[in-house]
Amino acid sequence: MERILPGVSASAPQPLPFAPSLTVRAFRLGRPEGDLVVYGAETLTDPGEVSGRYLNHWHEAMFAGDASPTFVHERDRDAAAQRTTVDGTFSERSTLDGDFELIPIPGHTPGATAFLWNSGEQRMLFTGDSVFLDDGEWVAAIVGGSDRAAYVESLELLRGLEFDVLVPWAATAGRPPYAVTDVIDARRRLGAIADRLRRGERS
Repeated sequence: MERILPGVSASAPQPLPFAPSLTVRAFRLGRPEGDLVVYGAETLTDPGEVSGRYLNHWHEAMFAGDASPTFVHERDRDAAAQRTTVDGTFSERSTLDGDFELIPIPGHTPGATAFLWNSGEQRMLFTGDSVFLDDGEWVAAIVGGSDRAAYVESLELLRGLEFDVLVPWAATAGRPPYAVTDVIDARRRLGAIADRLRRGERS
């Protein structure tokens, strides 16, 4: 794994079969309370000892393998369990060990969940592909089964968070897998996505 941010290592990029211009990664967070893995990727071949792996949504289970213990929102559990072992679920906004917050953001899928991690140096927001990077732009992903109204509400929720780095599951191949930001920039970008979805656009 490659260290990309303070406390964060990334697996090698893996092209999405249905969108090869995009690559996905899994990220390992180094924490005193026990390292965590966020997202699923086949390129995460040997994560070492971790206290848990958290999937943003069930689509990641198609690439996750059977590493354990794996956690996903209860509303995405059944779909994820068809593709990987699910060891536990969660349903509400909560915080693990005081530094890793689970924030349900339904819309892309019913159980899509963002993770906000305070590394002690930076606040990193992991949004799966509810918000991902397309040539550096922040975009959404309306797919079959997405709930547009819930998606917009979730984007408004994210606008109220304070974070320094966006770390999505997917990003354009050859581009950085994260985006450094600030409160004003993040609110503007998330608001622009919400406006596009309100107009009926897909991203």
